[in-house]
Amino acid sequence: MISREQLFSAHPRHDWTDDEVRALSEWPLLDLVFQAQTIHRQHFQPGRVQTSTLLSIKTGACPEDCAYCPQSARYDTGLSREQLMAVEEVVERARKARENGASRFCMGAAWRSPREKDFRVVLEMVRRVKSLGLETCVTLGMLSREQAQALKDAGLDYYNHNIDTSERYYSKIITTRQFADRLHTLEHVRDAGIHVCSGGIIGMGEALEDRWEMLRTLANLPQHPDSVPINQLVAVKGTPLEDAEPVEAHEFIRTVAMARVMMPRAYVRLSAGRESMNDETQAMCFMAGANSIFYGEQLLTTPNPQCEKDQKLLTTWGLDIEEQAGDSLLTSDDAMSWDAADDEGALYTNAAR
Repeated sequence: MISREQLFSAHPRHDWTDDEVRALSEWPLLDLVFQAQTIHRQHFQPGRVQTSTLLSIKTGACPEDCAYCPQSARYDTGLSREQLMAVEEVVERARKARENGASRFCMGAAWRSPREKDFRVVLEMVRRVKSLGLETCVTLGMLSREQAQALKDAGLDYYNHNIDTSERYYSKIITTRQFADRLHTLEHVRDAGIHVCSGGIIGMGEALEDRWEMLRTLANLPQHPDSVPINQLVAVKGTPLEDAEPVEAHEFIRTVAMARVMMPRAYVRLSAGRESMNDETQAMCFMAGANSIFYGEQLLTTPNPQCEKDQKLLTTWGLDIEEQAGDSLLTSDDAMSWDAADDEGALYTNAAR
């Protein structure tokens, strides 16, 4: 019998079992959300949201066959192919993002892996955006160890490389690379000392067990990702998943809550798919421990709520945007002292503090 204390200890772990994750997936939803919010408050100041702006610096013509992606050269999605943006244009977009309240600027390029001549340009983008006082993040596909180290030397803070789904289901979504390739890139990023941003997508036809196994893979990495984006599939016409069934709100909320419980010190980010969510679903996601959003009108090639709408919603819910990246993560010195094994009632009493 798996106990409540075993599942909701709030201490970062890297040894989650199938049975434990299955127990979380079957936990009553409202109780799970409560437990997730309680754990959230052990590690983060409540009421603060980290905001990131994402810019596509090179769009379309990707040789990969990711079934969800309109940027694949294999699908006719009506997307215009664009060359790598100029450094000055990227810097100007980053400056505007900072003025709108973003604390992190993410740059994405539709590559399997970066070519050397393009990679040198990206390194300059990272240096220039970093000089604006923003945290920097890029997603460029697979990286070698040498490329990861070069990005670190340029001042990169975060590298995004989602694992997308479970290893079992991965080949149903992508055939041009292996699941292990994803993990190797994450290893290179970790070894270089860059923060890892890695999550997944739900709603691609996967079984519920695939979602939970995706989270278990992330939680059992040698270090938890610092940011965990939870994406809801945006079904794009022309891709193999254009007719995928929408994810029900309670399934998305459960995924967010489980991510918070399993990776208690990670920023859990509401990513793609927010445009189709109603306000109540998003509010429940914040109750379930989400504390980061992509902020801006577009995520690479798909829509995202406008900044003004997000600002209004966050104000309505009493949430504040982080002024400086990472300032809502509590240190070990100022976090609440709480151990469910020593005090069974603390799980409930601390939630009200």
